[in-house]
This record gives sequence, structure tokens and C-alpha cells, in this order.
Amino acid sequence: NNNGTALASCELYNTALGGWNPATSLVTARFYHTATPLTTDKVLVVGGTDGTFLRASAEVFNIATAQWGATIGLDAARYNHTATLLADGKVLVVGGRDFIDSLPSAELYDPVSGKWSTTGSLNIARHSHTATLLDDGRVLVAGGQNNTSGTLASAELYHPATGTWTITGSLAAGRNQHRGPRRLQHRQ
Repeated sequence: NNNGTALASCELYNTALGGWNPATSLVTARFYHTATPLTTDKVLVVGGTDGTFLRASAEVFNIATAQWGATIGLDAARYNHTATLLADGKVLVVGGRDFIDSLPSAELYDPVSGKWSTTGSLNIARHSHTATLLDDGRVLVAGGQNNTSGTLASAELYHPATGTWTITGSLAAGRNQHRGPRRLQHRQ
């Protein structure tokens, strides 16, 4: 997003030189999307908006070829959602919003087949939340907001084995557009 204009341009950070290099452009310009590194040396970009249209489309960046390619899109167009790489290599896309309200739906991307499937919906629709992969494989979604409740303090846990969500303890204070780790690892 550059002053309200969606960008398709991409840049790669060169760790050896400490600088940026231009990369091939996205197939579709977008902002408020997610970018998730996959276990296959690829990066999945999902959803977003160009300011006028919502995006259900998804793209995969192949690190080896430095090229973008379209893949099958989401069932529901969304932005301000989260995308979490699960222990089995699939990507869980959760919540977000359309131009009217927050979404409770969640979808799973399988990088092997390149296909999406629906999974259990959140108990509380939300966008601008965080999603963190826990050591045990569950995903903790916290905070965010929606049109009904405003800023949320509630939190939910996703159980990959069953594709279901359960409510868990709430935050002390509601918050949205906050940041948290994508993965939480317990260290001994």
C-alpha cells in the first residue's frame, strides 16, 4: 500500500549484503494480505484488497526460481486475517473481514495439492487479531475486533486434529492490530 494504491512490486532482502533487490511482481496487486513461508521453500500470499475489490486469490513465490505463480484461491475473500503454518505443513487462514463485517470462517491450504478446504469456524468473528502456533500444535487466536463487540479481549484455541475451536481465557484488556509471535516455542 503506497498512499492508498495497492502494489504488485516485491523486493528481496539480501542478508549477505544487507540490502534490498527487486524481485518479480505479484500476479495481483494487493494490501492487507498475509505472506506465509511454507516448508517447501515457497511463500504463500493470500487475500487482501486493492482498495476497491476484495481478493480471494492466492499466489505462491518459488524461492528457487524467484517467480510468482497463481494457485487456487480462498472460498471467502478477506483482508486483515491471519495465516499460520501448522505443524503438518498446511496453512490455517482465520477470520478477517469483508467490506461489511468480520468473518468467523477459517480455511486450510494444502501446499502439496495446492487446494483449500474449509475447517471449523471461530466462535466469535474477528479481524485484526493475532494467531500463534503453540508447541502442542494448537493455534491461539487472541483479540481483534468486529462490528458487534468492537475491540475484543476474547481468545480461542484451534485444534488441528478435530478442526474445532474452543474459547479460552480472555486478555486483561481488549486490543486489535497488535502483534505477537507466529510460533511460540517452549524453551527449557
